[in-house]
Formats: sequence, C-alpha cells, structure tokens
Amino acid sequence: MVVRLKPETESRLQELAATTGRVPDELLEDAMAGYLAALVQVRRMLDGRYDDVKSGRVTPVDGEEAFNRLRRKSENRRHS
Repeated sequence: MVVRLKPETESRLQELAATTGRVPDELLEDAMAGYLAALVQVRRMLDGRYDDVKSGRVTPVDGEEAFNRLRRKSENRRHS
C-alpha cells in the first residue's frame, strides 16, 4: 500500500523517525493502528447510543435545550 502525505506531514514523520530511531513505516503503522482502534471504539459507542434511543431506553434532548440547561447551571454556580 502506498500512502501519500502532505510535505509538512512527511517532514514531521521523518523528524520523529530520526528522533526516536524508528523507521517511518513503523511509526505510520502504529499511528494508523491506534487511529483505527479509536475509530472502532467511537463507532461502537455511537451505535450503542443509537440503539438506546431507538429502543426508548434513552430520551433524546433537544440540543438548544441542553445548551440552555448548561448555561443556567453555569450561571447558578457563579451566583452561589
């Protein structure tokens, strides 16, 4: 597989490789493995939350209302 990087990204990768004594391919492999693992974790969490909403276990809150609640809570803390 060939990975094309922007010149500034490749430069940073080369610099990190020189600093750590590892080859760029290993660093790239580690970075991608970590990124993909995190992506799978987020995907599972989102799927689970969707299932919770769809089944009725969780009631969605309107985004504006959620921000209003946070603002009121913040104001109450400042005034107490």
